[in-house]
Amino acid sequence: MFKRFRRTRINENLRNMLQETTLSKNDLMYPLFVKEGSNIKKEVESMPGVFQMSIDEIIKECEYIYSIGLKSIMLFGIPDVKDSVGSECLCEESIIARTIKAIKQKVPDMFIATDLCFCEYTDHGHCGILDPKTKTVDNDKTLELSAQQALVHAKAGADMIAPSGMMDGIIEVLRTTLDSNGFENLPIMAYSTKFASAYYGPFRDVAESTPSFGDRRTYQMNSANRLEAIEESLEDEKQGADILMVKPALAFMDVIRDIRNSSNLPLCAYNVSGEYAMLKHAGNAGLVDYEKVMIETLIGFKRAGANMIITYHAKEACEFLNKN
Repeated sequence: MFKRFRRTRINENLRNMLQETTLSKNDLMYPLFVKEGSNIKKEVESMPGVFQMSIDEIIKECEYIYSIGLKSIMLFGIPDVKDSVGSECLCEESIIARTIKAIKQKVPDMFIATDLCFCEYTDHGHCGILDPKTKTVDNDKTLELSAQQALVHAKAGADMIAPSGMMDGIIEVLRTTLDSNGFENLPIMAYSTKFASAYYGPFRDVAESTPSFGDRRTYQMNSANRLEAIEESLEDEKQGADILMVKPALAFMDVIRDIRNSSNLPLCAYNVSGEYAMLKHAGNAGLVDYEKVMIETLIGFKRAGANMIITYHAKEACEFLNKN
């Protein structure tokens, strides 16, 4: 006799009880972009609903999102002054450090993860110090500066450090530095499997981090490589990462599942700017039901194996969950 699967689908209550994957406000982390100045809230044309904000506006945003149950943010800085080594982010009064302190004063329980990289702070837009001979990032010299940047974030009160530059050995260096400076309980979320992806395009508008030459394929991953993707995350686990990540998420659900099957560490999916922009513009054009497609997409990341999701949809997803 054939199986009648619809027996457990016809009744809504039973259907809801048997749902295998659920989405919670606790699953979501919201990227925010802080810019020097005051009373600044500038919407990014390529990413409707995403803004560059001054510290005072970031605080207002944090107060609102915390009130709707969104209690975790990923903080990115947009400095006024850039140079070849990203000096601004190494200063204890950097824009990120000042923003962390300001948020903690007004919304003390907001969980603040900080993106640790150099692309927003360098005049060349690459993720570290350049090697003049190879015209790419000098991995080991960048590790030294990354350790300095991590201490700036930690001393300012960050709740988690998230290095995104894809430097080999970064987790070991940061873990050693943090531990030796009294921050042994500060977790590290590794951008452990980060692909050199065309899906990042709109992010470079909001973060003002487009490379002035070339691209990032010499240090970010080839998007065609599945086995190497697994190895990248397992290596960061060996070095002491507390949370692993796959970035982007939508075109890499197979990699999310592969890493989920290979590691017991918590796993984050980064739902990136291009993925967000496609849904947002399609919704604004009336091509899809934006809210339904948004929730279906986020549940898809959870189903693939992610424990948490960094997403520009986070605020709208929480608003949706509150009313449904």
